[in-house]
Amino acid sequence: MDNNITFEQALARLEEIVRMLEGGSAPLDKSLEYFEEGVRLVKMCNVQLDNVEQRIKILSKNDSGEMTEADFVGGRE
Repeated sequence: MDNNITFEQALARLEEIVRMLEGGSAPLDKSLEYFEEGVRLVKMCNVQLDNVEQRIKILSKNDSGEMTEADFVGGRE
């Protein structure tokens, strides 16, 4: 698996893996390979999401009408 794939490519591959696993036609060893690839893709997507979340800034107006910038503080549960 290429670690330089985009988030969108990883998500598309994850959807493909889910379809294959839900189909149930793959032998057990191949299903395990798909599952392991899916786990790696999920971890990679989470890292990418965390990196993007750190870069997001919140813009808001203060009481005097000036725009201010603050770091985004959020999280996934």
